[in-house]
Amino acid sequence: MQQTFPGLLVAHAAQRPDAPAMREKAYGIWQTLSWSDLAAMVADLAGALHEAGLRRGEHVVVIGSNRPRLYATMLAAQSLGVTPVPLYQDAAGAECVFPINNADIRFAIVEDQEQVDKMLEIRAQCPQISNIYFDNPRGMRNYEETGLASLDDLLAAGKAFSQKNPSFFADEVAKVTSSDVAAMFFTSGTTGNPKGVVHTHSSLLDRASVGARFDKLVPTDEVLAYLPPAWIGQNIFSYAQWLAVGYIVNCPESAETVTIDLKEIGPTYYFAPPRVFETLLTSVLIRMEDASTLKRALFKHFMDLAQRVGPIKMAGQSVGLMDSLQYALGDAIIYGPLRNNLGMSRVRVAYTAGEAIGPDLFTFYRSIGVNLKQLYGSTETAVFVCLQPDHQAKADTVGIPCEGVEIKVAESGEILVRSPGLLKEYYKNPEATAEVLSADGWYHTSDAGFLDSDGHLKIIDRVKDVGRIKGGAFDGSMFAPKYVENKLKFFSFIKEAVAYGDQRERVCVMVNIDFDAVGNWAERQNLPYAGYADLSQKPTVYDMIRDCVEQVNADLSRDAMLAGSQVSRFLILHKELDPDDGELTRTNKVRRGFIAEKYGVLVEALYGDKTEQFIETQVKFEDGRTGAISATLQLRDAKIFTPVQAAA
Repeated sequence: MQQTFPGLLVAHAAQRPDAPAMREKAYGIWQTLSWSDLAAMVADLAGALHEAGLRRGEHVVVIGSNRPRLYATMLAAQSLGVTPVPLYQDAAGAECVFPINNADIRFAIVEDQEQVDKMLEIRAQCPQISNIYFDNPRGMRNYEETGLASLDDLLAAGKAFSQKNPSFFADEVAKVTSSDVAAMFFTSGTTGNPKGVVHTHSSLLDRASVGARFDKLVPTDEVLAYLPPAWIGQNIFSYAQWLAVGYIVNCPESAETVTIDLKEIGPTYYFAPPRVFETLLTSVLIRMEDASTLKRALFKHFMDLAQRVGPIKMAGQSVGLMDSLQYALGDAIIYGPLRNNLGMSRVRVAYTAGEAIGPDLFTFYRSIGVNLKQLYGSTETAVFVCLQPDHQAKADTVGIPCEGVEIKVAESGEILVRSPGLLKEYYKNPEATAEVLSADGWYHTSDAGFLDSDGHLKIIDRVKDVGRIKGGAFDGSMFAPKYVENKLKFFSFIKEAVAYGDQRERVCVMVNIDFDAVGNWAERQNLPYAGYADLSQKPTVYDMIRDCVEQVNADLSRDAMLAGSQVSRFLILHKELDPDDGELTRTNKVRRGFIAEKYGVLVEALYGDKTEQFIETQVKFEDGRTGAISATLQLRDAKIFTPVQAAA
């Protein structure tokens, strides 16, 4: 039998009917859904959607958080030969218009009132939307729109349909083949309209299975599904691998309870982008600042030991007896409680992906005994291209090519990939497809990098972003903005950084402070402030950020290739970069070109001789209103260090 998502569901339900498939936390209580219950729900939903007019070859949009009934709807759609298209739940209505029209979507499955309102708001621009189904009925009592109904109503209709047509679901599942389209994920659209990345059952399940074999995943493993399902990273870990392996997916109650839910579940398999790991570490460091002098001293002593000994132990190598004994003591009183506080006491494998993680941040987690590893991939490659073996996790590489993957480096330095997990195409966009997929099956990643002597892939930056310093003391030196930004973001006080320097004689950076971390610090310093904009421009805050910048410069001066990327000048932005303002993608990656254009006056001020610059910025509030905030920003110089010469 060919491997397909609904086929795997049916197999799990037959082989392990009472085993837990999913858990969902509601009103503080975890509710369990077995494989047999899930299969019955999917069968009913498939029958109801078919009866409502959804047909093979169509697309259905799914918008919401990780919810069992939304997952069941995606499986029901796939059972009918329909392609689910998950979109980001925090996207504005206008951002949904192009994907919905591009895919000719008539049916929308959404989580709650917020998403219903979004669909009704854009219905005039997407007149083909005929059916909207919602999961959470809260606030929906007085809605009487045409085609609007609850999933409860849909399930009731499905039960009646299944009773009359008992073989319908099995017959439909049997028609689905591994080469059929299984899902479509839209890119962030940083340079124009988003592109629909088309994947088959085969491409997604092949990569999911390869990753599962690599890390020896088993049905008793548990994951927490808390990232947007529209991001292929979350989709692979909590949907494709879930069905490939049959482990348990846990859905938190809300975004606000994720940290608590993480501790309660204690997942064995964990996945998060670097920003989540940064946030978790920042929360720890903030709490430690409020601890007693003795606790801070113990924490520093054992963390210094962990930084020295932990990575060696994680690499499977032996350490001296005294270090081993001290580390064991540290594990009992510091590292173990810390892992438990982070919700990682049971984590056997943890991955980070989406963008590069700072080497210091990566080393921190491994030093306290968390088996954090990096992987390399993208939406177009179904995530798994390179993986790090347990005892070969380097901070500056993304691992070795995994099973079935070929990698080569073009003359330009671009990484090319050939793999069974490659996209089928960009939907209705043959020109874009031809740009990234060669006739002989090589995918152009747009990432610059190389394979080191151990066969591990090292990513430098995006090909288009890697530049050169022009003029000055570092004329001709390589400039890698993402590398610089990641080193800055290791500091708990810095939430985001945007670096510029290509074809200029020096590197300048715009910084976002972490409001929680800096606010906590300011309170301990008895420093009054009135909100983010005020706090960000305090002279003492600038002094603190300058110290962080200069520490990064000192590190960069010891790297022969990147010494020219040291930061000469910086400023602290008066507002946080925000996806709603177009400054970040929905996966929280900086849109460097857009920011340079929007804040052009600040870029020019950094490269001029100004010490301050006034700016007024348009912003979008949570309720959809727009407004403007203004401030006079300071511009500061940072110390540049003479490059350290390698020993002869």
